[in-house]
Amino acid sequence: MPKFVIEREIPGAGKLSAEQLQGISQKSCGVLRELGSRVQWVHSYVTDDKVYCIYIAPDEGAVRQHAALGGFPANSVAEVRSVIDPTTAE
Repeated sequence: MPKFVIEREIPGAGKLSAEQLQGISQKSCGVLRELGSRVQWVHSYVTDDKVYCIYIAPDEGAVRQHAALGGFPANSVAEVRSVIDPTTAE
């Protein structure tokens, strides 16, 4: 199944408290349960003003549906075509 990187513009994201991040995570997981097993949240990276999420989903539409149902921005959704790391150079 395809993997996606979602860019969410959330001003002040890096200043969210642990409790706020937990609440956001709980909301996301609740929506994922509603959608069934067709969309999986792998993990997210929180920066100062953005959150970058990694999802596994059948298509971009499913990712955007999760965002809409959860009330989360999905400013950019890009399908991962390849994964590289330092071992790729070997």
